Amino acid sequence: MKVLIIGATSAIAQETAKCFAAQGADLFLVGRNAEKMSAIASDLKVRGAHAVESYTADLSDLSSHQALLDAVLQSMSGLDAALIAHGTLGDQKQSEADVQDMLQEFNTNGLSYLSLMTLLGNLFEKQGRGTLAVISSVAGERGRGSNYVYGSAKGAVSLFAQGLRNRLSKAGVAVVTVKPGFVDTPMTAGLKKNPLYASAESVGKRIHAAMLKGEDIVYAPFFWAFIMLIIRNIPERIFKKLKL
Repeated sequence: MKVLIIGATSAIAQETAKCFAAQGADLFLVGRNAEKMSAIASDLKVRGAHAVESYTADLSDLSSHQALLDAVLQSMSGLDAALIAHGTLGDQKQSEADVQDMLQEFNTNGLSYLSLMTLLGNLFEKQGRGTLAVISSVAGERGRGSNYVYGSAKGAVSLFAQGLRNRLSKAGVAVVTVKPGFVDTPMTAGLKKNPLYASAESVGKRIHAAMLKGEDIVYAPFFWAFIMLIIRNIPERIFKKLKL
């Protein structure tokens, strides 16, 4: 199996890649930190990956995405599955005060996903097969004052993925929208933890299983589906008064 992992240095992506490595997959890793990716690649080979290639890129540069895909296809001669997992958890207050900061956060967590999803979706449609998984977030289901910049970007990803799934399902292509809740990763290191936090390992395993099955929408852990059902149905007149 040939698998592309975009944002390969993220904790969740690493755990997902470990699952594919254990199956003897060919992996192509994409990230910004070449040194860290080299260490991850070595670890994945030990874990059973048949082959591991890596590619350094700034994924916020949308103009570089086609070159990235060209490099993947040149290296792997085809692709079975892809996971888009990069992102940042920016400073909401800073984004409120600085338009450029807000646009950068939206570009990284939203527009860069849409660009990559378009290119990969077209590739898989042409092949007539493939699985494209994208990490969105439960934060994208309703705008909250505490993180609506990040949440709105992820909301765009979820809606775009839904439309892409509707289009590509006719071509035999699966589009998996992953909506994690709180996950204990370096990205959330500065946040106070609570019992709702899941490990990156458990979320990575869930993503791997969902990609193999070609599922549609995955909450990780599962109980977030019920939590978000409640949150989505709170009347706006009440919701706007809550501190969430």
